[in-house]
Formats: sequence, C-alpha cells, structure tokens
Amino acid sequence: MSDYIIGLTGGIGSGKTTIANMFADLNVAIVDADIVAREVVAPGSPSLEKIARHFGPEFIDNKGELNRALLRTRIFNHPQDKAWLNQLLHPLIRQNLLTQARQAPGSYCLLVAPLLIENKLHTLVDRVLVVDVSEATQVERTLKRDTSSAQEIKLIINSQASRQQRLEIADDVLLNESENLAQAQKQVADIHKKYLQMAKEQT
Repeated sequence: MSDYIIGLTGGIGSGKTTIANMFADLNVAIVDADIVAREVVAPGSPSLEKIARHFGPEFIDNKGELNRALLRTRIFNHPQDKAWLNQLLHPLIRQNLLTQARQAPGSYCLLVAPLLIENKLHTLVDRVLVVDVSEATQVERTLKRDTSSAQEIKLIINSQASRQQRLEIADDVLLNESENLAQAQKQVADIHKKYLQMAKEQT
C-alpha cells in the first residue's frame, strides 16, 4: 500500500516515459493516467455506452472500442461536447488513479500524467516532479519520433501548461536536456533515495 504519491509530469518530448521507466527499474510502482483514461472507456463500460448515446453509434468502432480519432475531431470543434466529456470522465479517472495509487506496493508510487496540472491531478499527490527541457528540445525530440510537423508540435506545446507554469508547481525538477542517459539515471537514483526517506518520515 502506497500512502505517498509522487506526480510525474512534463511537456511533450520531455522524456517522461524514459524517466518513469527508470523509476520502474528501481521497483517503484507506476500508475499511468493515460492507461487509466483508456480503462474507463473500455468496451462494454458504462462510460462508453453513455458516449455512444450522447455522440452517436458511429463513435464506437466495429471492435466495440471508442473511435478516438473521430471523438478528438468532434471535441476539438465543439467546446460544449468537450465539457460534457470531461464532466463524465474526469471524476472516474481521478477515482481510479487514487485507488490504483493507494493499492500500489512499495513505500511510494509514481502517478504519471502528461496533463497533471491541466487536469488538476496535482491536487491528488504529495509532491510534483517535473521533467524539464527547453521548447527547442521538445520540438527536436518529437520530430525524431513522430510524423508531426514542427508547427503541429508547437500547437501541442501551446495547448499544454507552459514550462513556467510547470516549474512554478514543481516540488522537484529533473533536468533532462542531455541525451546521456547516465546523467538522467543518476538524478533518478538521487531523487528515489530522497522519496524513500520522505515516505518513511510520513508513516
């Protein structure tokens, strides 16, 4: 049971997943907000049925799964539909995240959420760890791994919390500019020790 929850966040291309995997290698339990968000709209779930009733059957594909591309386009162009969807899903996601985090083994667990600040998930955690890089690095890394154009990546960056907003809310910052993974691993090991101590002091 983890009573100590660390929120891990960072913008697109910051290397959040790489850092989360380094914590996982140290046997830290990971609760991933993106996975939980998919679980709450799994085939046959009450939420998925409500989405089909609200938006129409074409939003469910022939496998019985949510047609994410179609839904993304719809809510991007209709703010009131986005608000309806958020009202339906956000409370469920929050509840499931908390349940999974509290049931996670170990002294502390990591709640990984790209939109930790935007979706106010930082209110659920004891500390916030921000993986920080410059905007130029975000664009460069995302271009390497993605088919998006630089312009599209900048639009995504602008739709997320700004670097400044993330740093203002951070309790801890892991600078991830270097492509040298050993540097990041050293930072993760140091932060891990600190969190183990903090979790111990809290119990």
